[in-house]
Amino acid sequence: MSVTLAQQRLCGVAVPVGALRSEDSIGVGEYPDLAELGSLCVSAGIRLIQLLPVNDTGYESSPYSALTAFALHPLYIRISDIPGAKEFRKELAALGKKYEQEARFPYREILRDKLALLRKIYSLNIEEIKAQSKKGGALDAWIDANPWVTEYAVYRRLKEHNQEKSWKEWDEYSEVTADTVQTLWNNPKLREDHLFWIWIQEAADSQFRKAAGELSEMGILLKGDLPILMNDDSADVWAQGKFFQKGLSAGAPPDMYSPEGQNWGFPIYDWYAQSKDNYGWWKRRLKQAGKYYGAYRIDHVLGFFRIWASSDKDKSAALGRYIPYIPINPNDFDDLGFTAERVRWLSEPHVPTAEVYEALSGITDSGGQKDEFRIAAEAESVFTKALTRIGDEDLWLFNPSIRGEKDITALELHPAAEAYLYKAWANRLFLEYEKDSYFPVWYFRESRAYQSLSGEERQRLEELLEKRRVNSESIWEEQGRRLLSVLSASSEMLPCAEDLGAVPACVPKVLTQLKILGLRVLRWYRDWDLEGQPYIPFYGYPELSVATPAVHDSSTVREWWEREADRDVLRTFINAPSLPDTYDPGAAAVILGKVAGARSRFRVFQIQDLLHLSSRWYAPNPAAERINVPGTTNDFNWTYRLPAAMSEIRGDTDLMAALRELSSAEPEQRKDL
Repeated sequence: MSVTLAQQRLCGVAVPVGALRSEDSIGVGEYPDLAELGSLCVSAGIRLIQLLPVNDTGYESSPYSALTAFALHPLYIRISDIPGAKEFRKELAALGKKYEQEARFPYREILRDKLALLRKIYSLNIEEIKAQSKKGGALDAWIDANPWVTEYAVYRRLKEHNQEKSWKEWDEYSEVTADTVQTLWNNPKLREDHLFWIWIQEAADSQFRKAAGELSEMGILLKGDLPILMNDDSADVWAQGKFFQKGLSAGAPPDMYSPEGQNWGFPIYDWYAQSKDNYGWWKRRLKQAGKYYGAYRIDHVLGFFRIWASSDKDKSAALGRYIPYIPINPNDFDDLGFTAERVRWLSEPHVPTAEVYEALSGITDSGGQKDEFRIAAEAESVFTKALTRIGDEDLWLFNPSIRGEKDITALELHPAAEAYLYKAWANRLFLEYEKDSYFPVWYFRESRAYQSLSGEERQRLEELLEKRRVNSESIWEEQGRRLLSVLSASSEMLPCAEDLGAVPACVPKVLTQLKILGLRVLRWYRDWDLEGQPYIPFYGYPELSVATPAVHDSSTVREWWEREADRDVLRTFINAPSLPDTYDPGAAAVILGKVAGARSRFRVFQIQDLLHLSSRWYAPNPAAERINVPGTTNDFNWTYRLPAAMSEIRGDTDLMAALRELSSAEPEQRKDL
């Protein structure tokens, strides 16, 4: 039924499992809560539920920092539903009371408490669990059906034994082979420790599959989220390292929101190695997801075409590069008439002596006066620790020992010197990422080297770079089509792509050919090349798309409208000149209703935005309703919680009526034909 449902025009809600609140959950949403959400959705005419990733992330709250591509998060287990939990009714009641008043859920504290209670239940029932894990037992059969779990259990035991440190910091087993993992798994002295994690996974799988099945019976499509990348500290990178490229970190190039780019710290895939295995890792991952979902979101789909990768020695992504990319090579430089000395000038940062002193000129003494002595001392540290002089010139190169921003940080220089050296490190036209292979850095036109070129040299260089971009795009298209074809053919789930950012022309082309839905976000779906950057009409949204007014990394519609939106432009666009500056249920009904009328197959709304259709659920500060603020790390992110139990929300008759009207919206028709 999910396959058929995925082909229909649906209105949906996007919600993290942890955000759900019910009378049975303990401080955080749990897998069985999805069935109650489904019942609410049926009453509201909503037939799609979209989740954030639910993989185990350990004590990292971001659902995009998974410890595994396969295991589910223990945080969302309903402990009271586990056999043997009846003996701990008092502890369960105490935990429920402890967290019931929390506006946002305290992620780490709840996880610690739930794992501690799970260990008690496990210890009380260990003999029965061990019996079920023997040949012919129910748990043994589950292990056979989920072979990934042995690798995960070994990794989880070792990670806990090493105080949750990254596997790269372990004293033992930081480097393993399949045989090593199997030997550890077969060690009878470690069996109880391994079985704990397997017992947890079987419980999570059972609860999640049951909830997914109930949603399917209700006629609701459950849509999951598969992050394209894996956390470097994960069971997969640890045990399946051959499928990942070491020394490189994935991210995004600089843009107006992130001038230094985004360095996510995740390793990139070795697609060649994956192909040798017939993409078995991805196929197994999709098979696992297919147990629960009828559709899935491909996070950062651009990464299948090309990935922005930086050295793991850098903190920022300013000196990243696209992979794959046809590099500039020595023959190209010969054709441009650039000698070896010119190439060095173009590809290595050159630091003038005077600039170092200028960068340090703001250092003052205790009286606030310019401290010449301190400036000279700090400059000497820079020249001694970081730079090598070119002959007797007042010009310096970075020492060969410095390979990235992290090496600069390790020098422990004055903050002003460090800040300057970061900028100087990026001040180049080309990055020589491998011998005789060069990539133009993102800000190459602002570099000292580019500014030194003649007008004719710049023109010839720009022509060459444009040729490389065009030729590289053909490679991106071929790679994206090949990889996404594997995904599409490996599962009956409907793939939906998160195709935001600087999207090459080949991306929508391939997505359309493979019938993969793209993402259209109201605030960003505009014709940016036209004067006034007009919004795209809702009848112009492709049928093969998911329309939404907000995503988990953005502000809610309420906060956007009150603090960020070009309100007059939007009022004109949706023909609603009287919309107030202060967001209210009336404004919500108009704006969300317009998105609901988009021609897109799926129209999906964050649950916070849907709650704004009623005046009962407005937080005093709209920023408090966000799920995540990108670029920040704190206890706020990823801990959003519904303002009340779902049973209470369902009792809001005004909200339910507004939801039914929203979900019944027909697609907008073009009126000027």
